[in-house]
Amino acid sequence: MSLVRSVQPGESIQRALDEAGPGARIQLAEGTYAQSVWIRHSGVTLSGMGQGRTLLVPGDSPPADVPRLHDASEDVVSGVSVHGEGIGDITIDGLTVSGFSGAGVYAHSVNGLAVKDVEARDNAVWGIYVRESGGCEVVGCRASGSQYGGIALSFCPEAKALIAGNETFANAFGVFVDNSSGARVVRNVSHGNAIGMMLLNQTYEGEPDGGVRDCLVSGNEMRGNGLAAGAEPDGLGAAGPPISGVGLALIGTHRVSVVDNLIHDNHPSGESVMGGAFVLGSSKDWGGDDALDNHILWNQVTGNSPLDFQIDADLGRQTFAGNQADKGVPEDAEGWRR
Repeated sequence: MSLVRSVQPGESIQRALDEAGPGARIQLAEGTYAQSVWIRHSGVTLSGMGQGRTLLVPGDSPPADVPRLHDASEDVVSGVSVHGEGIGDITIDGLTVSGFSGAGVYAHSVNGLAVKDVEARDNAVWGIYVRESGGCEVVGCRASGSQYGGIALSFCPEAKALIAGNETFANAFGVFVDNSSGARVVRNVSHGNAIGMMLLNQTYEGEPDGGVRDCLVSGNEMRGNGLAAGAEPDGLGAAGPPISGVGLALIGTHRVSVVDNLIHDNHPSGESVMGGAFVLGSSKDWGGDDALDNHILWNQVTGNSPLDFQIDADLGRQTFAGNQADKGVPEDAEGWRR
């Protein structure tokens, strides 16, 4: 039987986590907690009373020796960090995590994670960032105001992940599947980002092997994504190329199914290396691969500029059927009706 600990505003969440140990349920009362926390035991549930009711905001200092956010400086602090050898079966739900200099929620090397009903708002680098982990779910969350991804799955080669029913806005990437495979991205709404969703296969020096394979992107709405990313040295999406006005991009992906999505009214406000609201292309020049054996089926891609779709891939190695669009490249691509 798991140990249940209740925590009130002004009390230490970290102390409750550490004293309760593996398998504990930490219940946070309604209110504001000026602190960051590190979950380092398996089987832990950290629950609040709901978005906007239980708030985690930066405090004076992070827990001692908390693992730093990947590729960030030592002084960057995340709201909730989940990190530890062999850690798994973690649940985080019913919170707002806001204003941290790192990620709202940062999970690394976790086997089994559920992030539910969490609002990650105005966290500087990432909203909800899951890296080198498997069996993860991000469900019913809202992520906004981060320099890179609102919700990101990074270098999870056998992710078996579910990203479902979330809302992302005011980020460089609404949802970012970065070198991760086996993910299901379903029924999300991404609006007001530079790019609504991106699945990217790109190999980086010093990083694990890449690849994006066998993913499902279905039932999502990507609309009104028109912010400009990659234009300013310290601005939105600073590490990447300029991107603006894109709904969904598949870059170097293999066997990804894109089914029954609504991609509309995406218009760039700045320079962009992508010219369509739906983009399918290669990442071979960046250490990735050509886009191969993807299935693009029954999507509605309309009212975008400058193009509804832009395909720079071997058409014979993809399947297109039942898609609706007004204008795209190549103009004679099969499987697109005007």
